[in-house]
Amino acid sequence: MNDALPDGLTTRPLTKADSRILFELITAQELEDTGQPDIEEADLISDWAKPSYDLSASSIAVFDGDLLVAYAELMGADRADAAVLPAHRGRGIGTWLAAWLRDLGTSRGSSVVGMPVPEGSAGDQLLAALGYRIRWTSWVLALPEGREIEHRELPAGYVVREAGETDLRPAHDVLEDAFLEWSVRDRESYEDFAASTFGRPGYAPWNFRVALDPTGAVVGVSLVFISSESPTAYIPRLAVRKDQRNRGIAQALLVDSFDVAREHGATTSELSTDSRTGALGLYEKVGMVAQSVWVNRAIDL
Repeated sequence: MNDALPDGLTTRPLTKADSRILFELITAQELEDTGQPDIEEADLISDWAKPSYDLSASSIAVFDGDLLVAYAELMGADRADAAVLPAHRGRGIGTWLAAWLRDLGTSRGSSVVGMPVPEGSAGDQLLAALGYRIRWTSWVLALPEGREIEHRELPAGYVVREAGETDLRPAHDVLEDAFLEWSVRDRESYEDFAASTFGRPGYAPWNFRVALDPTGAVVGVSLVFISSESPTAYIPRLAVRKDQRNRGIAQALLVDSFDVAREHGATTSELSTDSRTGALGLYEKVGMVAQSVWVNRAIDL
């Protein structure tokens, strides 16, 4: 890297003990850029719980004295994340972090490195100026508080319920098969999935929903969590087996997830989708509305 950090700043890798201060940093950036935070501390803790992930080798934290002012990390081959405290923007820290991420990706043999940024934000503008292209667009959608949830019928003999122990590995297969239809990445191991799901702070069995066909086979999956910071539910993963699509199963899973989240205290429900999936219309059909727009900007190495 040619550019140096401003004088007085120090760096070190993140540790798992940093989850709270990193959550506060990312929250400050999201409030500045979108007006509402989407991150939870549990998101960081669950990502860092994956056995395959080496946080110390994949992250950098930037401090001004004892204050965390910026960070970056690279998960997998090309998924980067970074944030700079709004009061410390304009000092060249973001440019330095982008170069750090490119260097780390190059050292790992990655062909591309990209990260999500709110459309039009300071981070979006910086990456565009550095030559990063848009790979895809994504939306954070919400089911507004008080909106009625219309019941969706399942095909005859199908049920949606809480996952049982024997459903978990088949459910992981359904999720990975579906996401790898459009996502270019290595297949996630069940061990990583289990650590980041069942190891998530506050995890309860009702968080894991499955749709079963008349034989008891898992044909659809939805995960739903409630924020520890607000009465908001979030659905990080939803998938239906390819041969079972266009039968109303995804909508039934969504409605079930909304219902069970409300039963456990949520007043709104959120999820995100991107332009690779073609699922935006599905979520709008069940009453969800876009809250913010993000772009994934990437650069070839």
